[in-house]
Amino acid sequence: MEKKKVIVIGCGDRGRTYTDIMKDEFSDCFEVVAVAEPVAARRNYMKEKHNLPDELCFESWEPLLELPKMADVAIIATMDKDHYGPAMKALDLGYPLLLEKPIAPTPEECVAIAKKAEEKNLFVIVCHVLRYTAFFMALKDIIESGEIGKVMAIQHIEGVGNVHQSHSFVRGNWGQSAKSSSMLLQKTCHDMDIMAWLAGEKCTAVQSFGKLSYFCEKNAPAGAPARCIDGCPEGDRCPYNAVKLYVEDNEYSDWFRRTSAKCPNPTREQMLEVMRTTDYGRCVFRSDNDVVDHQVVNLQFGDDVFADFSMSAFTKGGRCIRIMGTEGEINAKMEGNTIDVYSFITSTTRRHDCNTAVSGEMLTGGHGGGDTGIVKALYDTLMGEKCRSVCSVRESCDNHLIVFAAEHSRHTGTVVSLAEYEASLAEKN
Repeated sequence: MEKKKVIVIGCGDRGRTYTDIMKDEFSDCFEVVAVAEPVAARRNYMKEKHNLPDELCFESWEPLLELPKMADVAIIATMDKDHYGPAMKALDLGYPLLLEKPIAPTPEECVAIAKKAEEKNLFVIVCHVLRYTAFFMALKDIIESGEIGKVMAIQHIEGVGNVHQSHSFVRGNWGQSAKSSSMLLQKTCHDMDIMAWLAGEKCTAVQSFGKLSYFCEKNAPAGAPARCIDGCPEGDRCPYNAVKLYVEDNEYSDWFRRTSAKCPNPTREQMLEVMRTTDYGRCVFRSDNDVVDHQVVNLQFGDDVFADFSMSAFTKGGRCIRIMGTEGEINAKMEGNTIDVYSFITSTTRRHDCNTAVSGEMLTGGHGGGDTGIVKALYDTLMGEKCRSVCSVRESCDNHLIVFAAEHSRHTGTVVSLAEYEASLAEKN
């Protein structure tokens, strides 16, 4: 089996996840040869995991991409706002990309990256990991089989999860749109992508409503301090008590220590210091977050396929979807991997078995197997094989533009034509 060389720019949770899978599950297929990461603990983890020399471990992407091309593919998994620079430079050097979603935080940068990739005749696989799960591939199979006739409507719910919202989108790196991007872009651009994929049509119009309503100052308990560690009167019953979530042993603490503490295997005292000194110790009602905590989007695909999408923090977490066709309907829940197909012709319900072990779509899950699926698809693509889940960077860009148009709708209170929105971008360029 031919081993493909990989460089990695950005070694946080997503960059490490993909390369851990490469090392642990596809060691005959991939070899990580260089990394760029500003956080020393993350950089050292990659150095040890992949046995890298010091001279190929960089604090930033610039010196790495000043070197001649040394690998078959580049992974870019930096923060959203930092995608554009390394993506454009890597494409100039001839690297195809595995690019963490979103492509970039602005529509202009998304279009520019897609255009550059097309000019260089290089593939860019955007990490729409839902496309690579057995769950969503099964839904695509059922639709394409004709079992429910022509798709007419889709209802899709992204349950962010109350703790996931508090961790990533209140206290975490994605809580402020200026630091990353809008909530809809950073969290659900792959939901927009998956709806377009399942609908089989390009989005033609969009309308959206959304707001930050709960995780804000007005809902802080009386007497709540700025930090949980300082003794909140509601600490015992608050589901967002940082000390309980991150320091005490529970389903979230190990994940947090691995991804956010910035040092391997932190001690209890080190974790308490994190509570005292970083945003992860702040009261969720007294943080500086500004992204929405719930949002709805209405979409039209083609002339007559309609969809409604709801993203909400106020859930345990997980995705569910209902797809309505002319000859039947699908009711499916990603958590539990259940797909029920009802036939109008036979008046019977068939349960579809995806035949896979799914880790769940929770804060501590692995995108229902999508992380492993996209790594395998990357190798197949590098070997010249076609994978139906892989879309062109242009298609991915088009589906990102749905999100930008939805945000335009949310801010202006209008229904946005995608054709007119795309034309306005072209005029700017």
